[in-house]
Amino acid sequence: MDTFFSLIGAVLIFCIIVVVHEFGHFIVARKCGIDVSEFAIGMGPVIFKKQGKNTLFTLRLLPLGGFCAMGEDEESDNENSFRNKSVGRRIAVIVAGAIMNLILGFILSVVIFLVSGKLTTTIIAEVTEGSGCEAAGMSQGDRVVSVNGLHIFTANDIIYQLRNDEDGVLDFVIERNGEKIALNGIRFGLTVDEQTGERVLNYDFKVYLKDLTPPDLLPAAANKFMYYSRLILMSLRDLITGKYGLNSLQGPVGIVTVITESAEESGFDVGYLLDIAMLITVNVGIFNLLPLPALDGGRFVFLLIEAIRRKPLKAETEGMVHFAGFALLMILMLVVTFNDVKNIFV
Repeated sequence: MDTFFSLIGAVLIFCIIVVVHEFGHFIVARKCGIDVSEFAIGMGPVIFKKQGKNTLFTLRLLPLGGFCAMGEDEESDNENSFRNKSVGRRIAVIVAGAIMNLILGFILSVVIFLVSGKLTTTIIAEVTEGSGCEAAGMSQGDRVVSVNGLHIFTANDIIYQLRNDEDGVLDFVIERNGEKIALNGIRFGLTVDEQTGERVLNYDFKVYLKDLTPPDLLPAAANKFMYYSRLILMSLRDLITGKYGLNSLQGPVGIVTVITESAEESGFDVGYLLDIAMLITVNVGIFNLLPLPALDGGRFVFLLIEAIRRKPLKAETEGMVHFAGFALLMILMLVVTFNDVKNIFV
């Protein structure tokens, strides 16, 4: 029964994130005087519909998506059609979906800290005696500014750098009494996992955990938001450079599975589930801004080209490019979904 409810909750979380994205397109389109022919929650056959003044609102059978139909690739004599509005208004509509996801991500970050009431700082609380950190001069009260050149937003950034280091030697920049000090070549102890054979760095220092205060809230939420945003961008870079393969990608089925498993493993901890939801919504926002056909980022590129040329491309040409991109995206989604389903049983 717990698995059933966690699955329903996972689907609901994913659906809300997608609906928020599409609502961003919808509300800005309406504000810009652009007609929206249909606003749909879910995909597949229509199970409920209601005709508004200018928009058909539908609820569809499969709760894994949604769309906001504005006729982006259609020529029309209607002055309120998408293509008949200024480039600036169309750009606002196109980026609105991703921006709504990012805004939702920041709001969730605020809520996460309000729920936990705790803040893990980047200030050193304890240094292991006899460690490389102590030998390098790291001491209690130092604030970690960067590790191996990566600016530190949260304690998770420090963990990320330690886990992804190859030789166990890292360069730190710390702040002490308002002065930044470089601590280069800190050697961390290494242990080997007996089961996997992987090398694991010993964390030779600890940071403070403190009660959250009102002045901490917004800066902490912003730092967490920046941490996730950069983590997603670095993951995309690693995917493009071949560090990760297609098997590392996850589609809707994989995302729902992750949320479901996380819910059960965390004992349905609200803060942990909000963390997963925040990661997904920020991911959706950033991914949609990639300059690829069929994505919002791809449409944004076409609008920039139009602004530079001061002349729109033919609707048929743009439509064909986005259709080709959509077809490739669907093939990728099929491959990813196949892997997601396979991983459930393997």
